Amino acid sequence: MIVGRVTEIWRYPVKSMAGGRLPDCRVTERGIPGDRGWALRDEEAREIRGGKKFPALLRCKARYVDEPGDGATPTAEITLPDGTRVYSDDPETSRRLSALLGAPVTLWPIRPPDDLEHYRRRLPGDPAALDRVLREMFGRLPDEPLPDLTAFPRELIEFTSPRGTYFDAFPLHLLTDAWLDDLARTNPGARFDRRRFRPNLLIAAEPGQSGKAELAWCGREARVGEARIKLEIPVVRCSMTTQPQDDLPKDPSVLRTIVRASAQNVGVYASVLESGAVRVGDPIELS
Repeated sequence: MIVGRVTEIWRYPVKSMAGGRLPDCRVTERGIPGDRGWALRDEEAREIRGGKKFPALLRCKARYVDEPGDGATPTAEITLPDGTRVYSDDPETSRRLSALLGAPVTLWPIRPPDDLEHYRRRLPGDPAALDRVLREMFGRLPDEPLPDLTAFPRELIEFTSPRGTYFDAFPLHLLTDAWLDDLARTNPGARFDRRRFRPNLLIAAEPGQSGKAELAWCGREARVGEARIKLEIPVVRCSMTTQPQDDLPKDPSVLRTIVRASAQNVGVYASVLESGAVRVGDPIELS
């Protein structure tokens, strides 16, 4: 059954920075080659961090100088909010980013999975302190529930991402226009622009698909172009959805709407079962 068609393909060379659209790509078990190929390490916390901690990253843009292949992560050109262009392989870039963020950070390409200390998450052991950290991380108010994280891969308790990647949880993120339209009807004063949600594949849902179509897809396999994927779990949303970027203003009501009217989720994560080419216009066909 065809449930939608790919209308946009997005790749983000640097975790939490704006990325760019592609007309086509080859999807592998590690997602779109080069997606989240670089990330920042907070040297005070000794942990990989992104836009949850440093929202100014969303006002930066990144693109690759050369197309990623199967080897080392290529150099990314980064455009800072003031228009200055810097490069990921220039040591001076970490200093420029530290000045922008007001904290000492370094920029790193993906490291091997066995570099445990590079990926290690450092959460407090005290329950009250942990609650504060999680509420800050997800942008939850005191009267709002924290998300249920039990469906996430167990390694994310100990590590900031699946080791060998900088993904939050899974290598692909799909989002339908139907879900965005549903949110917009609930809160017509906010802009539920797909850039706030950073999908890899933006999907035009077929007529008859519900406003939160992706929820019914979870646990099922699908063919997307030449690739075969498994739709895993809904994407839990955080404060990054509220932050300004490009022409989008800061808007806390975006996350309030998601928490109260969308069970804290927008979109769905997917893993890749069979590599293959994906192009704009390709159908998504559930098995």
